[in-house]
Amino acid sequence: MKTIFNTKRNKSGKTLSTIFLSICSLAVMGELEAQIQNADVLNAPIDVSKDFEDYANTFYFADELASFDPETGKGTVKYRRYNFQTSQAFNNMLMKPNPVPANEFPATEYEASPELPFEIQFASDRAIRIKMATGPQFHNQKESLMLIDGTAPNHPEAWNYSKIEAGHEYTSDHGKVEIITKPWHVKIYDAEGKLLTSTIHTSDVANTYTPVLPFSYVRRNSDYSRSMAAVFSLEPNEKIFGMGESFTQFNKRGQKVVLWVDDANGVQNETMYKPIPFYMSSRGYGVFMHTSSPITVDVGKYFNAANNMMIGDDEADLFVFLGDPKDILDEYTNLTGKTEMPPLWSFGFWMSRITYFSEDEGREIAANLRKHKIPSDVIHFDTGWFDVDWRNNYEFAENRFEDPVDMMEDLKEDGFHVSLWQLPYFTPKNTLFNEIVENDLAVKDAKGNLPYEDAVLDFSNPETVSWYQNKLKKLFDQGVDVFKVDFGEAAPGNGIYHSGRTGFYEHNLYPLRYNKAVAELTKEVKGYSLIWARSTWAGSQRYPLHWGGDAATTNTAMAATLRGGLSLGLSGFSFWSHDVGGFVTKAPEDLYRRWTPFGMLSSHVRSHGEPPTEPWLYNESFLQAFRKADNMRYELMPYIYAQAKESSENGLPMMRALFVEFPNDAGSWLIDNQYLFGSDMLVAPLFEEQTERDVYLPEGTWIDYQTKKVYKAGWHTIEAGEIPIIALVKDGAIIPHIKLAQSTQDMDWNEINLKVFASEDTNSASGKLFLPDGEELQTISVSKKGDEFEVDENPLSGQTTFKTEWVK
Repeated sequence: MKTIFNTKRNKSGKTLSTIFLSICSLAVMGELEAQIQNADVLNAPIDVSKDFEDYANTFYFADELASFDPETGKGTVKYRRYNFQTSQAFNNMLMKPNPVPANEFPATEYEASPELPFEIQFASDRAIRIKMATGPQFHNQKESLMLIDGTAPNHPEAWNYSKIEAGHEYTSDHGKVEIITKPWHVKIYDAEGKLLTSTIHTSDVANTYTPVLPFSYVRRNSDYSRSMAAVFSLEPNEKIFGMGESFTQFNKRGQKVVLWVDDANGVQNETMYKPIPFYMSSRGYGVFMHTSSPITVDVGKYFNAANNMMIGDDEADLFVFLGDPKDILDEYTNLTGKTEMPPLWSFGFWMSRITYFSEDEGREIAANLRKHKIPSDVIHFDTGWFDVDWRNNYEFAENRFEDPVDMMEDLKEDGFHVSLWQLPYFTPKNTLFNEIVENDLAVKDAKGNLPYEDAVLDFSNPETVSWYQNKLKKLFDQGVDVFKVDFGEAAPGNGIYHSGRTGFYEHNLYPLRYNKAVAELTKEVKGYSLIWARSTWAGSQRYPLHWGGDAATTNTAMAATLRGGLSLGLSGFSFWSHDVGGFVTKAPEDLYRRWTPFGMLSSHVRSHGEPPTEPWLYNESFLQAFRKADNMRYELMPYIYAQAKESSENGLPMMRALFVEFPNDAGSWLIDNQYLFGSDMLVAPLFEEQTERDVYLPEGTWIDYQTKKVYKAGWHTIEAGEIPIIALVKDGAIIPHIKLAQSTQDMDWNEINLKVFASEDTNSASGKLFLPDGEELQTISVSKKGDEFEVDENPLSGQTTFKTEWVK
């Protein structure tokens, strides 16, 4: 790169320097190109916090409300201009912000302290929208792919306005928002008047020597582009959760989280397959950062009282939701979409490895599953069903699959559905490569070439989506039931997309577009919504389901897998799975034995990875242990299916953090190695080679699912039952069971066994039930009569009968 300085003088005699950048064949280097050139390796996550640490840049701090119309919620905020300068004291050097005048010429044309747009809206009586911009927006406002209807609702009538001495106030039944004029603040309170969080102004941090960035934006000196820093307060003991499938510590307080879709290559590092720009606080609020640009969130890592959302975009569009965790998830998914309910068979066991290469192998796996009585519903063919392993051309290898249509028909008769792997990248040797390139179906670079050696499908192009869906439809027509939507994390950051935007905005959207293309075709052709995907962004939860990526075959990877699943569940995803036993190498027998019931008590379950994954290839003892865990799942199918239905309707995760159900139990906010499976079962996997572990039980009484022992709230050392996992049921819960079958296809839903988990002092119990052909989730209640419990009323009379069993 070459830098040229042209120097001339104006009328006052001052020297002006005009900088021209010569960049190969590119005319201009924007903020994205600068970030990418500074990255260490291809597709390294973009950390926009570096722009807020580059003190050659100019900073603008939000200072006061310059104007505001309460009826429209629109106004302007005045920003003061700052530069960071060195400050030395006793041999210590700090970079501190100092107010500076304008540095543009002519001085009459540009504002030193610009007044820029500010707007407040109300998506509901629990949802506040704050919109800020660093300058006028001349681009065409498009519908957002992240929002379920493309745009967010605005219900100002849900909030009451009043003028207050310090500024303006809006109230609803669930909270209050104050907009303070000077110094400018947006303060958010709950219904009881407790301050939940507030924007940070420079005056709020004048009482510390630490230079703390307030709510502001940065103007990069490299190209004049701008990014927002939406900085909000963090209170003592406040905890932050969510932001996608994050494998680091569950509570994000004290961490810096980079939200950039990445092939994490495992589940034990800080990058994510599934970053989601949404989090919730233990204080009773959640925040959705509505953008697809890269985001870095410093959650009190640099300064523990400041939550700094550094947004790559030149706008900040924030939704703040009020309430308990269930309220927050419901509101967030009302905006970005609830998870659709997948078909019953998808909740069965998926058998896979990397990979089954032939029809004979697939048929053999099916035969062995039935021979060894391993209940299962899906056989997955991974990377090897093409002529060349990994070379995705949407065609079964003719020399290894004699008649795939006949194979899938036979498998379906035996209760098996077929899943196929594929990905959106096409190598130069792929027979489809030239067709994709010649028809402009791939992402381009600034010159019009391919950014990579591979062609990457451009899902922002409707013609690409149509071409792609036609390829998949032919396979659906042959009998395929579901596609594995693998990869999707490497959309070129420096690419130019059909949408007209660069990868700075399209990279994070890529998984959402990819998920959507497959899910919508599946719904159109098959009548249900189902994929098996690895990468996501906000809104991807609409298209179930997703699994946890390439875990190592270790205890620590198993524990990290759970943290990732819990974190994703707190980001709006109802359904999630993981590779039982880990993926990368052969699973050690003991690890696989303990991981199996953890998988069986997840929303969906698949054994997958480096062979052997099939339980009969270990030994007879392991086979029996695997079968018992699998049998448990299949007998629990009425409970699983009903909890899935309730979760999908309310934006709840099937695998949920304890505090989702027990927000007033302080201990529940500290637990990251247990979970609630639905609303009534508490699960504590064994993460080490042991038969017991410490378990925290929230308020109430709990009954061991296997041993029937009764426990009160608090910490207990609990011995696992015959199946190597600890599972307990909430006192007063009905867990519906069904007679064991080898596939969901063969289940008899005409009789349901209602297992009543009740202590001696409990006189009634309730549970949920949803039939495969049902329309509504039903509540079943029972009452104690003598030494038995009897159903109060059968809401499904004529459809199914109940047998009650008091578990004691």
